[in-house]
Amino acid sequence: MLPGSRTSFKIQPHGLAPVPKGPKSSDKRNRNSQAFPCIPGELVLEEAARVRKIVRSRGGEGSVLGTLYCTNLRVSFVPEPALSDTVGAPRHPTCPHNEHDVVLPCIRRLVAVNSFTKAKMLTASSTLKFIPEELVLYCRDFRVLRFRFHESGLEPRAFQVTMAIAQAQQSSGGRPGTWPYSTAIRNLENVWLRTEEASLLSSFPTLLFEGLCDWEKELRRLGAAGWRVSSVNERFDMATSLPKYLWVPSRLLDNELKRAFAHFNARRIPRLCWHHPGGSNLLRAAGFHVDSDPEKEDVRCVEALMLAGHTQCVVVETAADLPGPADIQLSYLKLWTLCLPDSSVAVADEKWLSALEGTRWLDHVRACLRKASEVATLLEEKTCSVVLQESDDRDLNCLLASLVQILSDPHTRTQAGFQSLLQKEWVVAGHPFLQRLNLLRDNDREESPVFLLFLDCVWQLLQQFPTSFEYTEAYLVALHDSSYIPFFSTFLFNCQWERDRRNQHRASNQIYASVNGWREPPPLEILQKGSCLAKEGRVPYLPTIWDWALRYTAPERAQFRNPAYTRGSNTGNAILNGNCAPPGEDKPEATLARNGAMYLFAKGALLLQTHLFPWKNGSLSKKGWRQAPSSESLSEQEWSLRSKPSSCLLQPDGLLCPVSLGPLIRLWRRCYLRGSSEVQRGLFAPTLAELANELDLLRERLGDGQAMGSPRVTRHGSREPQPGAPEGKRSPLSPSR
Repeated sequence: MLPGSRTSFKIQPHGLAPVPKGPKSSDKRNRNSQAFPCIPGELVLEEAARVRKIVRSRGGEGSVLGTLYCTNLRVSFVPEPALSDTVGAPRHPTCPHNEHDVVLPCIRRLVAVNSFTKAKMLTASSTLKFIPEELVLYCRDFRVLRFRFHESGLEPRAFQVTMAIAQAQQSSGGRPGTWPYSTAIRNLENVWLRTEEASLLSSFPTLLFEGLCDWEKELRRLGAAGWRVSSVNERFDMATSLPKYLWVPSRLLDNELKRAFAHFNARRIPRLCWHHPGGSNLLRAAGFHVDSDPEKEDVRCVEALMLAGHTQCVVVETAADLPGPADIQLSYLKLWTLCLPDSSVAVADEKWLSALEGTRWLDHVRACLRKASEVATLLEEKTCSVVLQESDDRDLNCLLASLVQILSDPHTRTQAGFQSLLQKEWVVAGHPFLQRLNLLRDNDREESPVFLLFLDCVWQLLQQFPTSFEYTEAYLVALHDSSYIPFFSTFLFNCQWERDRRNQHRASNQIYASVNGWREPPPLEILQKGSCLAKEGRVPYLPTIWDWALRYTAPERAQFRNPAYTRGSNTGNAILNGNCAPPGEDKPEATLARNGAMYLFAKGALLLQTHLFPWKNGSLSKKGWRQAPSSESLSEQEWSLRSKPSSCLLQPDGLLCPVSLGPLIRLWRRCYLRGSSEVQRGLFAPTLAELANELDLLRERLGDGQAMGSPRVTRHGSREPQPGAPEGKRSPLSPSR
């Protein structure tokens, strides 16, 4: 068809999309399914042969020849095998995510390009009046996939596959457990995995915190005397958004504990997150209920929960210094628009850094790291109870509690410890992943990438402390990309109650390790030693995101481990920006004024509350908090920490003290600028030739770092010499090398 033809093509609306509604399909689709390695339950809708995937690198633009498939779950490009590419083992053909694939919910924008007319952004109701010569997929994970169609008689196939992608992308929403996801994702765990791949994954056991065993095991690791695991919420009759099991003071019985639920928002009472070896405790809770009318016994229970056996309690208002979910979402959308190339609003190179500052994303990262460092300092220097309090206890508390533990506990800097931390503080703690990530695109108002902001904060710590983490940047990028795959239970639900209600999990697996693609319950003798009871039968359920072998090959997973990781080399000292803090003058340590007092920590100061709890005459006090004469500045606390090591007997391997000043908070280039032609392509180098190119680039950058003059950063991270500038100084917003 000629581009000037009057004939137009109407993409059918959502309700008329020709997506199959069951396992039956036409003979044509059956033949396609046999040619394309589908996930069980996946169906091929359309395909186009001899399509070229555009690959941009610093050396110029190239292409890879292959076949483009559109299925009911993803858009997949299968390159034609190259005789020269014999390095490494290929990824399993049913992998749901790689550099050539994108799942349908991850597509944010679909653009059809023709040289004779203006580019057209497509939806299910769009009218396409030209044959596309190129198809561009802008992904939510900052990837850009470009496909160029053959020019010799295959134009109708180009239109058909473009139309199918637009229809399938709009039809991919819906609740988890509905077709087409229920059939396909339930069978992901049954995909055959090689034994050698499973053996590597089993070396990272992850506590899922779905049963009593995991909570007791982690409590023993922390050595938290005076605390126990309570099963008061085992049936979710106290709070549906809380996990089944809670860490509470041992002296409180469950009957007494029940009196406290009604006095907190969403009935999310204070409970232990982490125990410092020096005696301090980190707790988290929702805000006090406005209409609460506590009795005397209720107040005593709340007091016992918040003081946690200490004489002082410091309440940290999480939202006081951190951005809200709406601010995070707005900043993230601005960052996405800025970082993706060929966006509708192009920014000149000389204004790019100013535009980056205008997104306020790096400001949010800086605020989170500063707040986490403040709380970690309190836990290190004081022997008290520190309670993180947020209105609903499901967003910023997850972020702040996780960052504090990463700064304070070396175990969370290992891959197994980090994954267990995410399970405990995010997954079972009730972070609404389904709403915040909006994987099924059914609630745009609640979307806010709080978890992705947390991953950016962790990446900043990796840059400042490169030898303190067992996992690498490649691991964080893989975790970032995996959060957009709606095939796994980890990010597909809002709380543990939703997962259990859909009967898609099995509590017999407390420590997960995959064996030949199946989840086998631990042997009975192991369960008996852990005080757990084995359950008979095998019930299909969704795999977790920690099934790395389903998506990455063994060589790729090997890049998740940091070869420079040195655990235990900094015992007994705080680590400041990668170095042990030197001893200096003894500063007077900050002390809390009274016994049995409650303080508010906000804006870098401790403020004493007039009453032990913010209730007055049976209702929430409108006056709130007042400043005490003994308030102290945060800078004094930080100086006390850095100049005088803690005197506790059981000190961590090193408290990380990150610097949140402008020059050290950088743009995560490998994640956000991956769609740029000037930034490294993909997550891994698939061939030796590309690996050699990366090494040459590294040598070039190392040579540039020794040259005189400060490099000027362009919009995509490339650097130009800037004569007259002092050596070693860069823009606070400059991307990392």
